[in-house]
Amino acid sequence: MNPVEAVDIKAFIDSRKMAPYQWLVLVLCFVIVAMDGLDTAVMGFIAPVLMHDWQIARAAFGPVMSAAMIGLAVGALVAGPTADRIGRKTVLIGSVLCFGVFSVGCAMAHTPTELLLLRFLTGLGLGAAMPNSTTLLSEYVPSRNRSLLVTIMFTGFNFGSGAGGFVAAWLIPHFGWRGVLMFGGIVPLASVPFLLWLLPESARFMLVRNALSARIASTLGRVSGHRFDAGTRFTAPEPDVGGKAPVRVLFADGYAFGTLMLWVTYFMGLLIIYLLTGWLPTLIKDAGFPIERAAAITGLFQLGGTVGAIAVGFAMDRLDRNRVIAVAYLLGGVFIFALGAGTLKSALLSVLVTCAGFFMSGAQTGLNALAPTYYPTRARATGVSWMLGIGRFGGILGSLVGGTLLSLGLSFETVFSILAVPAVLAAIAIVMNRVALRFIQNPVKA
Repeated sequence: MNPVEAVDIKAFIDSRKMAPYQWLVLVLCFVIVAMDGLDTAVMGFIAPVLMHDWQIARAAFGPVMSAAMIGLAVGALVAGPTADRIGRKTVLIGSVLCFGVFSVGCAMAHTPTELLLLRFLTGLGLGAAMPNSTTLLSEYVPSRNRSLLVTIMFTGFNFGSGAGGFVAAWLIPHFGWRGVLMFGGIVPLASVPFLLWLLPESARFMLVRNALSARIASTLGRVSGHRFDAGTRFTAPEPDVGGKAPVRVLFADGYAFGTLMLWVTYFMGLLIIYLLTGWLPTLIKDAGFPIERAAAITGLFQLGGTVGAIAVGFAMDRLDRNRVIAVAYLLGGVFIFALGAGTLKSALLSVLVTCAGFFMSGAQTGLNALAPTYYPTRARATGVSWMLGIGRFGGILGSLVGGTLLSLGLSFETVFSILAVPAVLAAIAIVMNRVALRFIQNPVKA
Protein backbone atom coordinates (compact mmCIF):
# COMPACT_ATOMS: atom_id res chain seq x y z
CA MET A 1 0.00 0.00 0.00
CA ASN A 2 1.19 3.50 -0.80
CA PRO A 3 2.33 5.13 2.46
CA VAL A 4 0.50 8.37 1.64
CA GLU A 5 -2.75 6.69 0.59
CA ALA A 6 -5.91 7.93 2.33
CA VAL A 7 -8.26 5.23 3.65
CA ASP A 8 -11.96 5.97 4.11
CA ILE A 9 -12.72 3.98 7.27
CA LYS A 10 -16.38 3.34 6.46
CA ALA A 11 -15.67 2.37 2.84
CA PHE A 12 -12.84 0.11 4.02
CA ILE A 13 -15.11 -1.77 6.42
CA ASP A 14 -17.94 -1.96 3.87
CA SER A 15 -15.67 -3.37 1.15
CA ARG A 16 -14.46 -6.34 3.18
CA LYS A 17 -15.92 -9.51 4.60
CA MET A 18 -16.44 -9.70 8.34
CA ALA A 19 -13.12 -10.59 9.95
CA PRO A 20 -12.97 -12.93 12.97
CA TYR A 21 -12.32 -9.99 15.29
CA GLN A 22 -15.42 -8.19 14.03
CA TRP A 23 -17.45 -11.28 14.96
CA LEU A 24 -15.76 -11.15 18.37
CA VAL A 25 -16.93 -7.54 18.78
CA LEU A 26 -20.48 -8.75 18.03
CA VAL A 27 -20.16 -11.50 20.64
CA LEU A 28 -18.77 -9.10 23.26
CA CYS A 29 -21.60 -6.61 22.68
CA PHE A 30 -24.13 -9.47 22.79
CA VAL A 31 -22.72 -10.57 26.16
CA ILE A 32 -22.88 -7.01 27.53
CA VAL A 33 -26.50 -6.64 26.43
CA ALA A 34 -27.32 -10.08 27.90
CA MET A 35 -25.85 -9.04 31.27
CA ASP A 36 -27.87 -5.83 30.95
CA GLY A 37 -31.02 -7.88 30.38
CA LEU A 38 -30.36 -10.13 33.36
CA ASP A 39 -29.79 -7.24 35.77
CA THR A 40 -32.75 -5.28 34.39
CA ALA A 41 -35.19 -8.17 34.89
CA VAL A 42 -33.76 -9.58 38.11
CA MET A 43 -36.12 -7.76 40.49
CA GLY A 44 -39.15 -9.38 38.93
CA PHE A 45 -37.76 -12.82 39.73
CA ILE A 46 -36.83 -12.12 43.35
CA ALA A 47 -39.67 -9.75 44.31
CA PRO A 48 -42.03 -12.39 45.82
CA VAL A 49 -39.31 -13.82 48.08
CA LEU A 50 -37.91 -10.40 48.97
CA MET A 51 -41.31 -8.95 49.91
CA HIS A 52 -42.00 -12.01 52.06
CA ASP A 53 -38.64 -11.73 53.84
CA TRP A 54 -39.03 -8.02 54.52
CA GLN A 55 -42.78 -8.22 55.15
CA ILE A 56 -43.62 -5.31 52.86
CA ALA A 57 -46.70 -4.79 50.71
CA ARG A 58 -46.73 -4.63 46.92
CA ALA A 59 -47.61 -0.93 46.95
CA ALA A 60 -44.62 -0.13 49.17
CA PHE A 61 -42.34 -2.20 46.95
CA GLY A 62 -43.49 -0.48 43.74
CA PRO A 63 -40.98 2.40 43.93
CA VAL A 64 -38.14 -0.10 44.32
CA MET A 65 -39.27 -1.89 41.17
CA SER A 66 -39.41 1.35 39.18
CA ALA A 67 -36.15 2.86 40.50
CA ALA A 68 -33.98 1.03 37.96
CA MET A 69 -36.24 2.13 35.11
CA ILE A 70 -35.73 5.77 36.05
CA GLY A 71 -32.00 5.13 36.34
CA LEU A 72 -32.03 3.54 32.88
CA ALA A 73 -33.50 6.70 31.38
CA VAL A 74 -31.06 9.02 33.17
CA GLY A 75 -28.09 6.78 32.40
CA ALA A 76 -28.89 6.77 28.69
CA LEU A 77 -29.26 10.55 28.55
CA VAL A 78 -25.92 11.09 30.29
CA ALA A 79 -23.95 8.32 28.60
CA GLY A 80 -24.41 9.41 24.99
CA PRO A 81 -22.82 12.87 25.18
CA THR A 82 -20.10 11.43 27.42
CA ALA A 83 -19.28 8.68 24.91
CA ASP A 84 -19.13 11.22 22.09
CA ARG A 85 -16.51 13.11 24.11
CA ILE A 86 -14.33 10.44 25.72
CA GLY A 87 -15.05 7.29 23.70
CA ARG A 88 -17.49 4.42 23.27
CA LYS A 89 -15.22 1.81 24.85
CA THR A 90 -14.51 3.87 27.96
CA VAL A 91 -18.17 4.58 28.69
CA LEU A 92 -19.26 1.05 27.80
CA ILE A 93 -16.82 -0.61 30.19
CA GLY A 94 -17.63 2.02 32.81
CA SER A 95 -21.31 1.16 32.49
CA VAL A 96 -20.64 -2.57 33.01
CA LEU A 97 -18.49 -1.74 36.04
CA CYS A 98 -21.26 0.52 37.37
CA PHE A 99 -24.13 -1.93 37.21
CA GLY A 100 -21.89 -4.74 38.44
CA VAL A 101 -20.76 -2.85 41.54
CA PHE A 102 -24.21 -1.59 42.47
CA SER A 103 -25.86 -4.96 41.85
CA VAL A 104 -23.48 -6.38 44.45
CA GLY A 105 -24.46 -3.43 46.64
CA CYS A 106 -28.14 -4.32 46.18
CA ALA A 107 -27.40 -7.79 47.54
CA MET A 108 -26.19 -6.14 50.75
CA ALA A 109 -29.17 -3.78 51.20
CA HIS A 110 -31.12 -4.04 54.45
CA THR A 111 -34.01 -1.63 53.91
CA PRO A 112 -36.33 -0.77 51.00
CA THR A 113 -34.86 2.74 50.91
CA GLU A 114 -31.33 1.42 50.54
CA LEU A 115 -32.44 -0.97 47.83
CA LEU A 116 -34.33 1.78 45.99
CA LEU A 117 -31.24 4.00 45.87
CA LEU A 118 -28.94 1.16 44.84
CA ARG A 119 -31.33 0.01 42.09
CA PHE A 120 -31.42 3.56 40.73
CA LEU A 121 -27.62 3.62 40.63
CA THR A 122 -27.62 0.17 39.00
CA GLY A 123 -30.01 1.55 36.40
CA LEU A 124 -27.54 4.31 35.50
CA GLY A 125 -25.08 1.69 34.33
CA LEU A 126 -27.74 -0.41 32.63
CA GLY A 127 -29.01 2.62 30.72
CA ALA A 128 -25.53 3.48 29.47
CA ALA A 129 -24.64 -0.03 28.27
CA MET A 130 -27.16 -0.69 25.52
CA PRO A 131 -26.83 2.51 23.41
CA ASN A 132 -23.05 2.37 23.49
CA SER A 133 -23.03 -1.31 22.52
CA THR A 134 -25.24 -0.36 19.59
CA THR A 135 -23.05 2.55 18.54
CA LEU A 136 -19.75 0.68 18.80
CA LEU A 137 -21.00 -2.37 16.92
CA SER A 138 -22.64 -0.28 14.18
CA GLU A 139 -19.31 1.44 13.52
CA TYR A 140 -17.45 -1.85 13.04
CA VAL A 141 -19.77 -3.89 10.81
CA PRO A 142 -20.42 -3.49 7.05
CA SER A 143 -23.51 -1.48 6.14
CA ARG A 144 -24.82 -4.31 3.93
CA ASN A 145 -25.68 -6.43 6.98
CA ARG A 146 -25.48 -3.90 9.80
CA SER A 147 -29.18 -3.97 10.67
CA LEU A 148 -29.25 -7.76 10.97
CA LEU A 149 -26.13 -7.88 13.14
CA VAL A 150 -27.31 -5.09 15.44
CA THR A 151 -30.71 -6.75 15.90
CA ILE A 152 -28.99 -10.06 16.64
CA MET A 153 -26.98 -8.26 19.30
CA PHE A 154 -30.21 -6.93 20.79
CA THR A 155 -31.63 -10.42 21.18
CA GLY A 156 -29.02 -10.76 23.91
CA PHE A 157 -31.30 -8.68 26.13
CA ASN A 158 -34.11 -11.25 25.82
CA PHE A 159 -31.59 -14.03 26.33
CA GLY A 160 -30.24 -12.43 29.50
CA SER A 161 -33.64 -11.57 30.97
CA GLY A 162 -34.90 -15.08 30.22
CA ALA A 163 -31.78 -16.70 31.67
CA GLY A 164 -32.37 -14.68 34.83
CA GLY A 165 -35.43 -16.78 35.55
CA PHE A 166 -33.43 -20.00 35.45
CA VAL A 167 -30.62 -18.45 37.51
CA ALA A 168 -33.11 -17.29 40.14
CA ALA A 169 -34.84 -20.68 40.21
CA TRP A 170 -31.53 -22.36 41.02
CA LEU A 171 -29.96 -19.79 43.36
CA ILE A 172 -32.93 -18.78 45.55
CA PRO A 173 -33.35 -22.20 47.23
CA HIS A 174 -29.62 -22.29 48.01
CA PHE A 175 -28.62 -18.67 48.61
CA GLY A 176 -31.86 -16.68 48.77
CA TRP A 177 -32.68 -13.54 46.82
CA ARG A 178 -29.38 -11.93 47.81
CA GLY A 179 -27.53 -14.67 45.95
CA VAL A 180 -29.32 -13.77 42.71
CA LEU A 181 -28.36 -10.10 43.01
CA MET A 182 -24.80 -11.07 43.90
CA PHE A 183 -24.62 -13.25 40.79
CA GLY A 184 -25.95 -10.36 38.70
CA GLY A 185 -23.06 -8.22 39.97
CA ILE A 186 -20.17 -10.67 39.99
CA VAL A 187 -20.63 -11.76 36.37
CA PRO A 188 -20.30 -8.21 34.93
CA LEU A 189 -17.38 -7.42 37.23
CA ALA A 190 -15.60 -10.59 36.13
CA SER A 191 -16.06 -9.58 32.49
CA VAL A 192 -14.42 -6.15 32.87
CA PRO A 193 -10.78 -7.33 32.47
CA PHE A 194 -11.70 -9.22 29.29
CA LEU A 195 -13.56 -6.21 27.90
CA LEU A 196 -10.58 -3.96 28.64
CA TRP A 197 -8.36 -6.41 26.78
CA LEU A 198 -10.56 -7.34 23.84
CA LEU A 199 -13.00 -4.50 23.15
CA PRO A 200 -11.67 -1.95 20.62
CA GLU A 201 -12.36 1.76 20.56
CA SER A 202 -14.25 3.02 17.52
CA ALA A 203 -11.82 3.95 14.74
CA ARG A 204 -14.26 6.54 13.41
CA PHE A 205 -14.54 8.12 16.85
CA MET A 206 -10.76 8.30 17.14
CA LEU A 207 -10.59 10.00 13.74
CA VAL A 208 -13.10 12.76 14.58
CA ARG A 209 -11.26 13.26 17.87
CA ASN A 210 -7.98 13.74 15.98
CA ALA A 211 -6.21 10.67 17.30
CA LEU A 212 -2.83 9.81 15.80
CA SER A 213 -3.03 7.89 12.53
CA ALA A 214 -0.75 5.22 13.99
CA ARG A 215 -3.25 4.54 16.76
CA ILE A 216 -6.14 4.33 14.30
CA ALA A 217 -4.10 2.01 12.06
CA SER A 218 -3.28 -0.24 14.99
CA THR A 219 -6.90 -0.49 16.18
CA LEU A 220 -8.50 -0.85 12.74
CA GLY A 221 -5.81 -3.30 11.68
CA ARG A 222 -6.39 -5.41 14.79
CA VAL A 223 -10.13 -5.58 14.13
CA SER A 224 -9.97 -6.11 10.36
CA GLY A 225 -6.87 -8.28 10.18
CA HIS A 226 -5.31 -5.87 7.66
CA ARG A 227 -1.84 -4.36 8.04
CA PHE A 228 -1.60 -0.67 7.18
CA ASP A 229 1.68 0.82 6.04
CA ALA A 230 3.32 3.58 8.00
CA GLY A 231 2.05 7.00 7.02
CA THR A 232 -1.42 5.86 5.97
CA ARG A 233 -3.98 8.62 6.45
CA PHE A 234 -7.57 7.93 7.44
CA THR A 235 -10.73 9.77 6.45
CA ALA A 236 -14.47 9.51 7.13
CA PRO A 237 -16.45 11.88 4.90
CA GLU A 238 -19.52 13.10 6.79
CA PRO A 239 -21.81 16.14 6.99
CA ASP A 240 -20.03 19.16 8.42
CA VAL A 241 -21.54 19.93 11.84
CA GLY A 242 -18.76 22.28 12.84
CA GLY A 243 -17.68 22.25 16.45
CA LYS A 244 -21.19 21.85 17.86
CA ALA A 245 -21.64 19.88 21.05
CA PRO A 246 -23.21 16.44 20.42
CA VAL A 247 -26.56 17.40 21.96
CA ARG A 248 -26.75 20.53 19.79
CA VAL A 249 -26.19 18.44 16.66
CA LEU A 250 -29.42 16.56 17.41
CA PHE A 251 -31.34 19.82 16.95
CA ALA A 252 -29.28 21.49 14.25
CA ASP A 253 -28.55 21.26 10.54
CA GLY A 254 -31.85 19.64 9.66
CA TYR A 255 -31.62 16.85 12.26
CA ALA A 256 -34.16 18.31 14.70
CA PHE A 257 -37.37 17.06 13.09
CA GLY A 258 -35.97 13.58 12.49
CA THR A 259 -34.71 13.44 16.06
CA LEU A 260 -38.18 14.21 17.39
CA MET A 261 -39.73 11.58 15.10
CA LEU A 262 -37.28 8.94 16.35
CA TRP A 263 -38.19 9.87 19.93
CA VAL A 264 -41.93 9.66 19.25
CA THR A 265 -41.54 6.29 17.55
CA TYR A 266 -39.42 4.77 20.31
CA PHE A 267 -41.61 6.27 23.04
CA MET A 268 -44.80 4.83 21.53
CA GLY A 269 -43.21 1.44 20.94
CA LEU A 270 -41.96 1.05 24.51
CA LEU A 271 -45.29 2.29 25.89
CA ILE A 272 -47.00 -0.62 24.14
CA ILE A 273 -44.37 -3.24 24.90
CA TYR A 274 -44.05 -2.45 28.61
CA LEU A 275 -47.81 -2.26 29.06
CA LEU A 276 -48.29 -5.60 27.31
CA THR A 277 -45.46 -7.48 28.99
CA GLY A 278 -46.24 -5.97 32.40
CA TRP A 279 -50.01 -6.38 32.41
CA LEU A 280 -50.83 -9.06 29.84
CA PRO A 281 -50.70 -11.91 32.41
CA THR A 282 -53.09 -10.00 34.69
CA LEU A 283 -55.46 -9.17 31.83
CA ILE A 284 -55.58 -12.77 30.66
CA LYS A 285 -56.01 -14.09 34.20
CA ASP A 286 -58.83 -11.60 34.88
CA ALA A 287 -60.51 -12.86 31.73
CA GLY A 288 -60.82 -16.30 33.31
CA PHE A 289 -57.67 -18.14 32.28
CA PRO A 290 -55.43 -19.95 34.80
CA ILE A 291 -52.24 -18.12 35.71
CA GLU A 292 -50.10 -20.82 34.09
CA ARG A 293 -51.74 -20.21 30.72
CA ALA A 294 -51.51 -16.45 31.19
CA ALA A 295 -47.76 -16.72 31.80
CA ALA A 296 -47.26 -19.05 28.83
CA ILE A 297 -49.14 -16.74 26.46
CA THR A 298 -47.11 -13.75 27.64
CA GLY A 299 -43.95 -15.74 26.96
CA LEU A 300 -45.10 -16.15 23.37
CA PHE A 301 -45.03 -12.36 22.98
CA GLN A 302 -41.34 -12.35 23.97
CA LEU A 303 -40.55 -15.34 21.78
CA GLY A 304 -42.25 -13.75 18.79
CA GLY A 305 -40.33 -10.54 19.45
CA THR A 306 -36.96 -12.29 19.40
CA VAL A 307 -37.67 -13.93 16.05
CA GLY A 308 -39.23 -10.71 14.74
CA ALA A 309 -36.13 -8.67 15.62
CA ILE A 310 -33.92 -10.86 13.45
CA ALA A 311 -36.48 -10.91 10.60
CA VAL A 312 -36.87 -7.12 10.64
CA GLY A 313 -33.10 -6.63 10.71
CA PHE A 314 -32.73 -8.99 7.73
CA ALA A 315 -35.40 -7.07 5.79
CA MET A 316 -33.88 -3.68 6.68
CA ASP A 317 -30.61 -4.67 4.99
CA ARG A 318 -32.47 -5.38 1.74
CA LEU A 319 -35.31 -2.86 1.64
CA ASP A 320 -35.92 0.73 2.70
CA ARG A 321 -35.24 0.67 6.44
CA ASN A 322 -37.85 3.23 7.48
CA ARG A 323 -40.56 1.53 5.46
CA VAL A 324 -39.75 -1.88 6.93
CA ILE A 325 -40.06 -0.52 10.46
CA ALA A 326 -43.25 1.42 9.64
CA VAL A 327 -44.90 -1.68 8.14
CA ALA A 328 -43.86 -3.74 11.17
CA TYR A 329 -45.43 -1.21 13.57
CA LEU A 330 -48.63 -1.12 11.49
CA LEU A 331 -48.91 -4.90 11.42
CA GLY A 332 -48.19 -5.00 15.14
CA GLY A 333 -51.08 -2.56 15.63
CA VAL A 334 -53.34 -4.76 13.48
CA PHE A 335 -52.63 -7.85 15.58
CA ILE A 336 -53.02 -5.92 18.82
CA PHE A 337 -56.37 -4.59 17.60
CA ALA A 338 -57.34 -8.15 16.64
CA LEU A 339 -56.65 -9.20 20.23
CA GLY A 340 -59.28 -6.71 21.30
CA ALA A 341 -61.80 -7.79 18.69
CA GLY A 342 -63.46 -10.49 20.70
CA THR A 343 -60.79 -13.16 20.14
CA LEU A 344 -59.92 -13.81 23.77
CA LYS A 345 -61.78 -17.09 23.81
CA SER A 346 -60.55 -18.02 20.34
CA ALA A 347 -58.01 -20.72 19.63
CA LEU A 348 -56.12 -18.01 17.74
CA LEU A 349 -55.19 -16.13 20.92
CA SER A 350 -51.71 -17.65 21.13
CA VAL A 351 -51.08 -17.01 17.43
CA LEU A 352 -52.21 -13.38 17.68
CA VAL A 353 -50.05 -12.70 20.73
CA THR A 354 -47.03 -14.27 19.00
CA CYS A 355 -47.61 -12.20 15.86
CA ALA A 356 -48.09 -9.02 17.90
CA GLY A 357 -44.75 -9.65 19.60
CA PHE A 358 -43.10 -10.52 16.28
CA PHE A 359 -44.00 -7.21 14.67
CA MET A 360 -43.99 -4.85 17.66
CA SER A 361 -40.73 -6.00 19.24
CA GLY A 362 -39.24 -6.56 15.79
CA ALA A 363 -39.97 -2.94 14.83
CA GLN A 364 -38.68 -1.65 18.15
CA THR A 365 -35.40 -3.53 17.85
CA GLY A 366 -35.07 -2.48 14.22
CA LEU A 367 -35.30 1.13 15.34
CA ASN A 368 -32.15 0.57 17.40
CA ALA A 369 -30.37 -0.47 14.21
CA LEU A 370 -31.74 2.53 12.29
CA ALA A 371 -30.82 5.32 14.71
CA PRO A 372 -27.00 5.03 14.35
CA THR A 373 -27.32 5.57 10.58
CA TYR A 374 -29.11 8.89 11.06
CA TYR A 375 -26.39 10.78 12.96
CA PRO A 376 -22.77 11.70 12.18
CA THR A 377 -19.99 10.12 14.22
CA ARG A 378 -19.54 13.23 16.34
CA ALA A 379 -23.08 12.86 17.75
CA ARG A 380 -23.93 9.22 17.05
CA ALA A 381 -23.74 7.91 20.61
CA THR A 382 -25.76 10.90 21.82
CA GLY A 383 -28.43 10.39 19.17
CA VAL A 384 -28.83 6.69 19.94
CA SER A 385 -28.72 7.04 23.72
CA TRP A 386 -31.14 9.97 23.85
CA MET A 387 -33.63 8.06 21.73
CA LEU A 388 -33.39 5.16 24.17
CA GLY A 389 -33.50 7.47 27.18
CA ILE A 390 -36.61 9.35 26.02
CA GLY A 391 -38.18 6.04 25.05
CA ARG A 392 -37.72 4.73 28.59
CA PHE A 393 -40.25 7.29 29.75
CA GLY A 394 -42.68 5.63 27.36
CA GLY A 395 -41.99 2.36 29.15
CA ILE A 396 -42.59 3.99 32.53
CA LEU A 397 -45.82 5.53 31.24
CA GLY A 398 -46.90 2.17 29.82
CA SER A 399 -46.52 0.53 33.22
CA LEU A 400 -48.50 3.32 34.89
CA VAL A 401 -51.20 3.44 32.20
CA GLY A 402 -51.72 -0.30 32.47
CA GLY A 403 -52.57 -0.01 36.15
CA THR A 404 -54.85 2.96 35.48
CA LEU A 405 -56.76 1.18 32.73
CA LEU A 406 -57.26 -1.84 34.94
CA SER A 407 -58.44 0.31 37.84
CA LEU A 408 -61.07 1.85 35.54
CA GLY A 409 -62.50 -1.58 34.94
CA LEU A 410 -61.92 -1.54 31.20
CA SER A 411 -62.27 -4.87 29.46
CA PHE A 412 -59.47 -6.86 27.86
CA GLU A 413 -60.90 -6.04 24.43
CA THR A 414 -61.06 -2.30 25.10
CA VAL A 415 -57.49 -2.10 26.41
CA PHE A 416 -56.10 -3.78 23.32
CA SER A 417 -58.17 -1.67 20.98
CA ILE A 418 -56.73 1.44 22.62
CA LEU A 419 -53.17 0.10 22.28
CA ALA A 420 -53.48 -0.05 18.50
CA VAL A 421 -53.45 3.77 18.42
CA PRO A 422 -49.83 4.34 19.60
CA ALA A 423 -48.70 1.61 17.18
CA VAL A 424 -50.16 3.60 14.28
CA LEU A 425 -48.60 6.80 15.64
CA ALA A 426 -45.20 5.08 15.78
CA ALA A 427 -45.56 4.02 12.14
CA ILE A 428 -46.49 7.54 11.06
CA ALA A 429 -43.57 9.05 12.99
CA ILE A 430 -40.97 6.75 11.43
CA VAL A 431 -42.31 7.54 7.94
CA MET A 432 -41.98 11.24 8.77
CA ASN A 433 -38.40 10.54 9.84
CA ARG A 434 -37.73 9.26 6.32
CA VAL A 435 -39.18 12.46 4.90
CA ALA A 436 -36.93 14.49 7.22
CA LEU A 437 -33.85 12.98 5.60
CA ARG A 438 -34.65 14.83 2.40
CA PHE A 439 -34.24 18.14 4.18
CA ILE A 440 -30.73 17.38 5.34
CA GLN A 441 -28.42 18.92 2.75
CA ASN A 442 -25.92 16.10 3.08
CA PRO A 443 -27.84 12.95 4.12
CA VAL A 444 -25.95 10.85 6.62
CA LYS A 445 -24.54 7.69 5.05
CA ALA A 446 -23.50 6.03 8.26
